Amino acid sequence: MNNQKRREILTRLRDANPKPTTELNYQTPFELLIAVMLSAQATDVSVNKATAKLYPVANTPESIYALGVDGLKTYIRTIGLYNAKAENIIKTCQILINQHHSQVPENRAALEALPGVGRKTANVVLNTAFGWPTIAVDTHIFRVCNRTKFASGKNVNQVEEKLLKVVPSEFKVDVHHWLILQGRYTCVARKPRCGSCLIEDLCEFKDKTSD
Repeated sequence: MNNQKRREILTRLRDANPKPTTELNYQTPFELLIAVMLSAQATDVSVNKATAKLYPVANTPESIYALGVDGLKTYIRTIGLYNAKAENIIKTCQILINQHHSQVPENRAALEALPGVGRKTANVVLNTAFGWPTIAVDTHIFRVCNRTKFASGKNVNQVEEKLLKVVPSEFKVDVHHWLILQGRYTCVARKPRCGSCLIEDLCEFKDKTSD
């Protein structure tokens, strides 16, 4: 795909959704961090249901740490991998309290040093909480980028590297939100809804559907 076509795709997505954001509910960088940690292999809807009960009770490193692993599990039991996530969140809260004055660090290395936080989670937090032009590549973005030929790659790291190269700076802060939404609602995994797609004429997918 050439850069002129990429720019037109991004322009259309921006025109349709000028101020995209995550579908996870949060008020502070810490709430966002916990929500993103919970969202691994889980839907945003399921995470929002859990945090709607958790955050009124505990929404700071101190208050969640005070719940302990077992106490936290009672709030997140409906989310996949909740045992491991509870362990990681409690350890993360302890590190934030002891090493970062209970604040979420605006620093990639410090974020990725937290238990349960990998590159994708760090990218989401840096982008959504702090406005960094990072691009978190999840399964939706990986699929959309390869299917459309917008930024092909064999793995998420390759797609991220390609996106960082080909996406103009004016679009970088918002591009991962647009691509996630595109993959979640239009360019879905089993059968893409090409007929209702905003960028169908620009997409280079060969097996387009009429839906």
